[in-house]
Amino acid sequence: MIVVADTTPIHYLVLIDEADILERLFAHVIIPQAVLEELRRDETPQSVRDWVDSPSSELPELSRALGKGERQAIALAIELHADALLLDDKRAKNEARRRNVPVITLLNTLAAAAERGWLDLPDAIDRLRETSFYLPSEEIIEGLLERARQSID
Repeated sequence: MIVVADTTPIHYLVLIDEADILERLFAHVIIPQAVLEELRRDETPQSVRDWVDSPSSELPELSRALGKGERQAIALAIELHADALLLDDKRAKNEARRRNVPVITLLNTLAAAAERGWLDLPDAIDRLRETSFYLPSEEIIEGLLERARQSID
């Protein structure tokens, strides 16, 4: 499976020490240049900058309301016919879906890893709560946790 990743999911997976699930879940994770640049900014937490060790284009008609990384991630996903795009920004998700690009969110990624027994989902969500990640309502979180519990049973 080829997945193009935006900045936010990678940023928070590194912060909660779960970045390794990307390569476990997906055969190929591609990170556009603008996303790499965002992950390397001085204001980015050191752990995220350390994680980033080291092809992309933009579709000019993509909304300038999106960040450069989001625009490049969507463009690259379209160009590569990627199986999915990993991102969380609401506008970017809507734009990707409008262009028929399947979207995977950070929470979907964590839930998929939990279903495989690779992480404890309630613990991962608690660690996300300690960051600046915007979590949806408690009702949505509880539904996600309940589905995860049912898949384990």
